[in-house]
Amino acid sequence: MSTYMPKSGEIDRKWYVIDAAGKPLGRVAAQAAALLRGKHKPTFAPHVDCGDHVIIVNCEKAVLTGKKLEKKYYRHHTGYIGHLKSVRYDTLMEQNPTKAMELAVKGMIPDNTLGRGAFGRLRLFAGSEHTHAAQKPAAWEK
Repeated sequence: MSTYMPKSGEIDRKWYVIDAAGKPLGRVAAQAAALLRGKHKPTFAPHVDCGDHVIIVNCEKAVLTGKKLEKKYYRHHTGYIGHLKSVRYDTLMEQNPTKAMELAVKGMIPDNTLGRGAFGRLRLFAGSEHTHAAQKPAAWEK
């Protein structure tokens, strides 16, 4: 008996909605990253992009446990000398909550072409409404 190798043309992609209200940001991001990669499927193969589409709603209501709101920073460098920008997470969650979720999910998927393809299937919404009702997404509860 040979090992099953999924082909890129025969992958069935489903749509899932994850509600982040009241849940830790990292837990939601980990669930989304696993769905984007397809690790929940029995036909998962690490060299094939076999993940699903993920919609995360209520990003503004995701919580950070402990004192992460005051102590955690998002830092990025512009490329110019001395231009290290840093934003505290309480400010980031107020101004752009989808960016905080995006950064968390992006850190949990591989940094290669498979990861970039998976990241393109992520949709983030700050509120409880999303624009993908036509795709009939199923609620993901685990």
